[in-house]
Amino acid sequence: MIEDRTNRHRSRISRRNLLLGAGALGGAMALGGRAALSRPALAPPNIIKAGTLVMSTNPTLPPLQFVDQNGEVRGMRIELGNELAAKLGLTPEYVKVEFATMVPGLASGRWDMINTGIYWTEERSKLMYMIPYERAAISFLVPKGNPKNVTKWEEMAGLSVGVELGGVEERRTREVDTMLKDAGLEGITIRIFNNFSEAFQALRAGQVDAATSIDATAKFLEDRDDFTRAVSGLFPQTASFAFADKTLAEASVDALNGLRTSGYYDELFERYGVLTIEEREFAIKGTGPA
Repeated sequence: MIEDRTNRHRSRISRRNLLLGAGALGGAMALGGRAALSRPALAPPNIIKAGTLVMSTNPTLPPLQFVDQNGEVRGMRIELGNELAAKLGLTPEYVKVEFATMVPGLASGRWDMINTGIYWTEERSKLMYMIPYERAAISFLVPKGNPKNVTKWEEMAGLSVGVELGGVEERRTREVDTMLKDAGLEGITIRIFNNFSEAFQALRAGQVDAATSIDATAKFLEDRDDFTRAVSGLFPQTASFAFADKTLAEASVDALNGLRTSGYYDELFERYGVLTIEEREFAIKGTGPA
């Protein structure tokens, strides 16, 4: 009798220990599962800082990228960058720099990704891994009311135009200058500034007759009653994200395709009035670094 009670007691202890062990194991597995889900798929050397996606941006182009009254970086491209980082299991971090330093900084490992709407060109696609994600064109802004009555690029003859250093906007402004001269018209005087904010300030102050920007920014500034968008839709082309690391770029392709499948990408672009890429899926375009 005593032996039976002892055996039953041992049996209860064993079952209790087994249940406690199973519970502990289940909790550990649950915690491990959550940890696995939140654990970044990427780590150094594929990114420069553990747990973080470091992106460069020049926040002078509202509504795509700008600094709000609280000093926070905002805008469509910033929102997309944040969502991309989340998909990769990383925390977004932004480095605010001038456009001219973007590509050298990427090559030297100062940031993982350029998030500034850098336009795709074959030459650039050989220096870094580029993922086209946005279609944009060039506009020319003039003072409110368009006092010189500019309505087409031919009427830019003889004007002075402000533009940011080093971007496609500068190159396109120089192309318009060439087009005017080839048509037998007076060219334009191109004034180069460190960033778009300086170019827009020069236009505000009457130091230039016009300023070059992308369509979305020009429309935003016109809607805000800062300037008049005199010419728009010139030289449409594709803006891209750019990476130095191929593994990170490939993971970003998968993440962006996920954002498109979920509807986030299209909804975001529609909300900002920006054109999406025509391709059904995102992909690295070009060979990347040799």
